[in-house]
Amino acid sequence: MGCTRGWRAVVLLAALLPCTAFADDWIYVYRQDGGVRTYSDRKPSQGSYTRIARLGRPTATASCAGQTSQSLAARAARYAPFINKYAAAHDVPPALVSAVMRVESCYDFRAVSRSGARGLMQLMPETARHLGVHDSFDAEQNIAGGVRYLGMMLKRFNHDVRLGLAAYNAGPEAVEAFKDVPPFPDTVSYVKRILKLYQPKDV
Repeated sequence: MGCTRGWRAVVLLAALLPCTAFADDWIYVYRQDGGVRTYSDRKPSQGSYTRIARLGRPTATASCAGQTSQSLAARAARYAPFINKYAAAHDVPPALVSAVMRVESCYDFRAVSRSGARGLMQLMPETARHLGVHDSFDAEQNIAGGVRYLGMMLKRFNHDVRLGLAAYNAGPEAVEAFKDVPPFPDTVSYVKRILKLYQPKDV
């Protein structure tokens, strides 16, 4: 099965593993009649399909423009009390929360990604509502919801940090489908960037 732009029908999910070049930010998951799942970067032109998921969440990279290590450290320090508080509540290493926040928003509580994810932990509106976050631009609410969700993903994948991070970015269904970090460039890069920053110590 090729890795060209367009449709990638999935009968055996393993067939997709070599594919490393998805052209668009979003990957859509459709289910055919009979239950076969198809991954694509565009809507199908024919056949009977039901869209069941949208994977990937581009980060708010504009928030990092012009930032230095010193300015980022200053931003991070503002949120350390909230990070430590909610990390302890959800059994997530504080340094991991800080690394996620650094990659997601560069500690910018006003950050908005191209896909509409908001705030420090870059919560999508639907996810925020599910987590009880009423204002994603409120730092404490955003951190509380984001850390809770990150903790849920880590627990779902037996505290495998790689898989938990991939699930936070691309959705748990994608990780379960591929049984590993999904081969989406944005997600692969996301996991690598966070693991490079993450150190097992408090922020």
